[in-house]
Amino acid sequence: MPSFDTVSEVDEHELSNAIDQASREISTRFDFKGSDAKVTREESNIRIQAKSEFQLDQVYDILITKMSKRGIDVMCMDRGKVEEANMCARQQITLRQGIDKDSAKKMVKLIKDSKIKVQASIQGEKLRVTGKKRDDLQNVMSLLKDSNLGIPLQFNNFRD
Repeated sequence: MPSFDTVSEVDEHELSNAIDQASREISTRFDFKGSDAKVTREESNIRIQAKSEFQLDQVYDILITKMSKRGIDVMCMDRGKVEEANMCARQQITLRQGIDKDSAKKMVKLIKDSKIKVQASIQGEKLRVTGKKRDDLQNVMSLLKDSNLGIPLQFNNFRD
């Protein structure tokens, strides 16, 4: 019976490449000369630092640009509060990975309300969709892509 998994993951390798590219661009830009602007990664968090909140926003824009060029969906990022102290502004960005229970329940309800003949089951931080026809599974994929759930979705482990 055909099935696929719906997940919300960030490609770690592409993320580290995007952060490296952003750091390289920050070090070569004229408007950041002499400032201590930088982007660092700590496990599931990204920390950006600059002299002022204005420069912090510029660093964030550079980071988002590099991430989107690398194919990383920026909806997975939650910006924290800006902390300013000693002529330095810092901000913590949390990366969301996995589908939380509430979002998974919304997805299951959305699939059931669509009346497509498939079964959806929550398995940890992913959602498995099973059906008899491949076309039904592809319809569910397009339904989930078009619905605005606030999390980036990827579809993998497609089995026939």
